[in-house]
Amino acid sequence: MIAKLRGILDTVGEDFAILDVNGVGYLVHGSRRTLSSLPAVGDAVMLHIETVVREDAITLFAFIDVLERDMFRLLTSVQGVGAKVGLAVLSTLAPNELQNAIAAQDKVAVARTKGVGPKVASRIVLELKDKVTGLVFQPKGVQMPAGSTSGPSENDGDVADAISALVNLGYRATEAHAAVAKAVTDAGEDADVGVLVPAALKLLSKV
Repeated sequence: MIAKLRGILDTVGEDFAILDVNGVGYLVHGSRRTLSSLPAVGDAVMLHIETVVREDAITLFAFIDVLERDMFRLLTSVQGVGAKVGLAVLSTLAPNELQNAIAAQDKVAVARTKGVGPKVASRIVLELKDKVTGLVFQPKGVQMPAGSTSGPSENDGDVADAISALVNLGYRATEAHAAVAKAVTDAGEDADVGVLVPAALKLLSKV
């Protein structure tokens, strides 16, 4: 199974790229985010690969960083979500935005993806709500460098402090994560812990 490719970028198309690795051209499919992050044709590039093997084809999906690859794996673990839909979602929402939407159970944000209806969006946020907290939580507006494998730790910043405060008050980590993610969306990405905790508590009191 191919997990990573390093070579020279040969071609970039609307939804694919060709990577020349020692004279062998590998056709890989990627999200709009990954393809727009690629260097100029002729330059060296390294991509994380998810290999999907089916009876009639072996398809390679490429990702600029590990976080996007991990979110793709989670998406395609949901019933009714195939690779094409997974890439479409990641072309609409950056990994951190998708993670926040799932944590906040915001099916409307997920349904913004072309071809993803309300039922599929609901299934995505429901089935993945307890899984996204294992990934890097990256508040909206904080961008990861192309090719990086991690973002800000959940131990850093006001968002993490707000989540920790709620957990210390007795809320489950998934509840705290969802409430703080929604509070960030409502209050703005610059909101500090003094704003986020009361806002999150207000949301939790309505549950």
